[in-house]
Amino acid sequence: MPFGSPGRGGDARLPFADRAEAGKLLAERLVPLGLVRPLILALPRGGVPVAFEVARRLSADEGEAELEVLVTRKIGYPYQPELGVGAIAEGGEPVFDETLLRRLGLTRADLASTIGRERAELARRVSAYRGGRALPSVVGRSAVVVDDGLATGGTARAALRSVRARKPDRLVLAVPVGAARTVRAMRAEADDVVVLAVPGSFHAVGQFYQHFEQLTDEDVMYSLERMR
Repeated sequence: MPFGSPGRGGDARLPFADRAEAGKLLAERLVPLGLVRPLILALPRGGVPVAFEVARRLSADEGEAELEVLVTRKIGYPYQPELGVGAIAEGGEPVFDETLLRRLGLTRADLASTIGRERAELARRVSAYRGGRALPSVVGRSAVVVDDGLATGGTARAALRSVRARKPDRLVLAVPVGAARTVRAMRAEADDVVVLAVPGSFHAVGQFYQHFEQLTDEDVMYSLERMR
């Protein structure tokens, strides 16, 4: 699928119209894998519309696909919160970019209050999205972690390690687009990494979508209810 570059007027030939289209295309790549009772675990919020289309297609083909959210939170640098130095997924321990911590002169203890806030927000979202329901068991099943793209991979790594600890039969990471270096790193975390496009120049996930709107909790819950 070719990548275009934006012109001076801002137009670009991007590979995906929106997350739903990306999910449909991603599902085509997952069908041949022969997944067993797949549990599709969407990373909210952006991964949910992608995962919805994946789960819908696999339900039609496999008959037993299930969609659920796996909540993750970025752990930001205290003085620059948008800079992620780690991430945490529900049921898992914080995962850090140790190289970045050393570069910034940070210890894990320095991040204790930040981690506490992110744990609280993670718990709020779990309650909002699932109403207190536990994640379904992945034992004897194929677990497919889905997001709308891979940039640094911090949240994906935390998610995969959390799911791995639950002992799935097979662990798959599926994303429409990813940075080459991150995609390579994720191959050590999952049994299969399915990526539709690995562009040579990668600045942000949103640059590869024509429509990349911000999603709300209500958008997430609507997709989950539609699937159920």
